[in-house]
Amino acid sequence: MVGLVIVSHSENLAKSVIELTSMMAPDAKIAAAGGLEDGSFGTSFERIQNAIEEVYSDEGVIILMDLGSAVMTAEMVIEMMEDRRIAMADCPLVEGAVVATVDAVGGKGFDEILQDLEAVWGMRKLSGN
Repeated sequence: MVGLVIVSHSENLAKSVIELTSMMAPDAKIAAAGGLEDGSFGTSFERIQNAIEEVYSDEGVIILMDLGSAVMTAEMVIEMMEDRRIAMADCPLVEGAVVATVDAVGGKGFDEILQDLEAVWGMRKLSGN
């Protein structure tokens, strides 16, 4: 199963995204990498690296990030793990996490999940607006 990592500047936000997705996809391989080691806001290279290791398999890992330095830090981690199948998804964090976990548990592969995550940008919450 494809693994998923949620990277956020907030430890609580990353954990809450996983809590939400677990209601729809409780068997998903998903790990949080939020905040800094001292509990403050920020992104941690080590937390991202450890989260990837926690859910990694040959099927790969997809990283979903909240904003700014989360992207930059995740890119640095991926560069250090260049022999691994890891990609970042450019999509809204919460909606993307729901789609990705449901897809992964449903047996979709790495590329299929990434393709579905591209479509998340077009998902509307309100009709007619």
